[in-house]
Amino acid sequence: MAAAPTRQAKADIAPDAVALLKADHRQVKEWFEEFEGSRSAKKKKQLATNICNALTVHTKIEEEIFYPAFLAATKDKDMHHEAVVEHAGAKVLIAQIEASDPSDDYYDSKVHVLSEMIKHYVKEEEQKDGMFAEAKQARKMDLEALGEQMFDRKTELMAQIEAGREILPNPRRVAPSKVLLAAKVRRRSKHASTVVACAEKSVTPLGQLKLLQARGRYPL
Repeated sequence: MAAAPTRQAKADIAPDAVALLKADHRQVKEWFEEFEGSRSAKKKKQLATNICNALTVHTKIEEEIFYPAFLAATKDKDMHHEAVVEHAGAKVLIAQIEASDPSDDYYDSKVHVLSEMIKHYVKEEEQKDGMFAEAKQARKMDLEALGEQMFDRKTELMAQIEAGREILPNPRRVAPSKVLLAAKVRRRSKHASTVVACAEKSVTPLGQLKLLQARGRYPL
């Protein structure tokens, strides 16, 4: 069995928090586009499962880690609360899609509506005056420390999904203050952008994590 990556190795390859979340956005967008162009019920079911799993993990790491740190650093309750409410709406559709299959007359429509919801949500977060821009400007947000913490939690959640287990709350959740202004100097590496590159090449999130665990880094 491959040895677990060292803390330094993870720091080298894990993207910062915003890069990690943007990579998720790009991957899910690609899956939605594949779904729209598919005529195979089997492929649609797999793509919808990929989408729902990825969004479930994405919303979980945002709500457990990124959003609390954002609120603590920026005090922007309006933006924080709107993001949480948008998540709640998406979760309703995700649950309906997971409980259904392509034989349902409304299946494609549900996936399409979810796609439109996520497009709006991504636009809100990534626009020039959106949450990500505000997070980057917040001096009290250590995006690298958050990225490492989110990467670890994502690994854990994807493993739970692969094992068919229910996703549980994180008992080791770190308070936002623990990741604000972390007193570290991190060595940046060309591998820091690999998760984003993998997403662009259609490598699934779980595939990315397996590569990390097996090799301790991603080859470009």
